[in-house]
Amino acid sequence: MAVQAAGLAAAGHDVTLCAAPGSAVEGVRVVEPLDSLPVQIGMATDEWRHVLAALEVLADQDVVVDHSGPLGALLSAQGPVPSMHVVHGSLEGELLGIYEGLAMRAPGLHLAAISRSQRQAAPHLPFTGVCHNAIDVDSVPFGASPEPYLAFLGRMAPEKGAAEAIRLARSAGRPLVIAAKCRESAEQAYFDREVAPHLGPEVTFVGELGREATYEFLSRASALLFPISWREPFGMVLVEALACGTPVLATNRGAVREIVLDGVTGFVRDSVADLGPLIERLGEIDRAACRRHAARYFSSAALARSYEPMLADIAGRPRDRRIPAAVAPMIFRSPVAAAGRAAAGRVPSHAARVPARLRR
Repeated sequence: MAVQAAGLAAAGHDVTLCAAPGSAVEGVRVVEPLDSLPVQIGMATDEWRHVLAALEVLADQDVVVDHSGPLGALLSAQGPVPSMHVVHGSLEGELLGIYEGLAMRAPGLHLAAISRSQRQAAPHLPFTGVCHNAIDVDSVPFGASPEPYLAFLGRMAPEKGAAEAIRLARSAGRPLVIAAKCRESAEQAYFDREVAPHLGPEVTFVGELGREATYEFLSRASALLFPISWREPFGMVLVEALACGTPVLATNRGAVREIVLDGVTGFVRDSVADLGPLIERLGEIDRAACRRHAARYFSSAALARSYEPMLADIAGRPRDRRIPAAVAPMIFRSPVAAAGRAAAGRVPSHAARVPARLRR
């Protein structure tokens, strides 16, 4: 959201962003409906309070862009201001059923997909268009002289392919450094079963990294391994790697081919086995070309260019449904318990394995 808001503001639009406490975006008016962060994200009461207050604050805007999930989609679609809801999840199973229900009950629902693959998974939903995610490319360091190691970045989940990345690196005789979220019980179980037995001098696990450490980690890598086995709706780590100048080796799933240019910014193949021999061809990829590709297609300016025509179209459409304006401001205050704050900052047991150079 911050990248989108900054891009639209830089393009000359008047932007108001409703965000979490402590947020700040240059050139953007930021409103904080909640005065403290919830103890846990995804809690229904906190989401209701945030969305209701945000929609009231935005009641005098020309158009609302909603990133807050299905609840926000339902409320914004029935509000007095034209709105567009950005779908961030994988449209299958329960989530697909929820959006199908929303489409039937909210005639004013307009959706934006984050990839063509995501939109093609549910072509019957009321999509207005496709806008790829983006990052602030200028804030990402460029790695012109990589080290020999290969990188894996993601969640500890079978569909993300950490085990496959280990096999790829070993088959090529290259060291692998794994940075991954491993906090939930299913993630820990996968780690214990598929990753931990292989750790050693050539396979290193550094845990979950902050933003600056992530960019440093990616910019020094020879390549990012992305052997996924699911229809990922986008793949932000691909853009982060390319912005660092780091080529990508990925399986052809989800939106991969919309982000990685085969033979130009990396290699894309249908199977993990087919990626193995390509590790020796990484020298063919121009790291500066990876950076240029990210800047051209996945920067805040590119994001603004994608959204502008869609937002203009939606803002010009008549609204069939109106709700009364709120009679009092909704600014909620809900203190975070001390235990919750401590839990939010808790360091996992495997953090000791993080090299000092990546923890600064």
